[in-house]
Amino acid sequence: MTEFWLISAPGEKTCQQTWDQMMVATTRNNNLSTNNKFNIPDLKVRLGDRFVVKKVSQYMADVLEDSRDKVQENLLANGVDLVTYITRFQWDMAKYPIKQSLKNISDIISKQVSQIDNDLKARASAYNNLKGNLQNLERKNAGSLLTRSLADIVKKEDFVIDSEYLITMLVVVPKTSYADWQKTYETLSEMVVPRSTNLLFEDHDSGLFSVTLFRKAIDDFRHKARENKYTVRDFQYNEQEMNADKEEMTRLSTDKKKQFGPLVRWLKVNFSEAFIAWIHIKALRVFVESVLRYGLPVNFQAMLLQPNKKNMKKLREVLNDLYKHLDSSAAAVIDSAMDIPGLNLSQQEYYPYVYYKIDCNLLDFK
Repeated sequence: MTEFWLISAPGEKTCQQTWDQMMVATTRNNNLSTNNKFNIPDLKVRLGDRFVVKKVSQYMADVLEDSRDKVQENLLANGVDLVTYITRFQWDMAKYPIKQSLKNISDIISKQVSQIDNDLKARASAYNNLKGNLQNLERKNAGSLLTRSLADIVKKEDFVIDSEYLITMLVVVPKTSYADWQKTYETLSEMVVPRSTNLLFEDHDSGLFSVTLFRKAIDDFRHKARENKYTVRDFQYNEQEMNADKEEMTRLSTDKKKQFGPLVRWLKVNFSEAFIAWIHIKALRVFVESVLRYGLPVNFQAMLLQPNKKNMKKLREVLNDLYKHLDSSAAAVIDSAMDIPGLNLSQQEYYPYVYYKIDCNLLDFK
């Protein structure tokens, strides 16, 4: 389970006593959660949030396509997995100097996260356009003979080229009608060249036949073919156009491969940066709310609890008993909520202690 509860409670005589009390209540007498101290320095709030972290991680899953099962191993913070980073959290003094004011630290984080978001939009737009154009070309070369591109199927020798009077046409014939086609194609209209049909390609349902006729019979042949449930493809052999399509496919495929590696590296680096920023935002919020609730001088212990899923309700009750003296009105809200079936406590954000949820489940796989 990768849900954490980041809480804080005021220091007793020492912050260590606050920690020890909570440990006794949640682990030594039972097994409600796995706990870690969460170290927030004494900091001297427009804040980005989980949204950008989730966007970067989800886009990495989109880019990796067939390797989606490998996405999680690429979602690291400072080179370690997310759970390790959170449970061993230390404030990054180099990035966010604590001698600066809370507002300045908040602005540094906000600008950093906004920059990542803007860069992601630009990079995603460029890569998505490239990927979309390539997929459109690939779709043209796949699917039914009724709609797919024929450029990679036909050859120059299949056609009568540069004739003033004759033209080669391509007809899609259902497999069940092959025999009928062979018997009737010469008489569908006047001026069809005898014995001119050849089967060029087959898919699951149909075959592509060539047939040669006089140009003046084109319209009549199309009409009669349609009456007999044959489909005449609108195709003229043009080597330059066909080569241009193949070259465009090769170019797009090469460009996509060239962009893939650098884009994945950028996503890994900036996921890490965004995630680290997000956890520092959580720390900032805990600090600010703890000071507002518990007053100065600063004296509180921040604690990271990883609840055991089956004991989450019990853990809430234990924490409520432990800290209800801090805010009786909040305790009353929790008590009443416990008794109301169907009330989702995850939406009930106010508790007698400072509380923030950290959800590391960042991917939405369909």
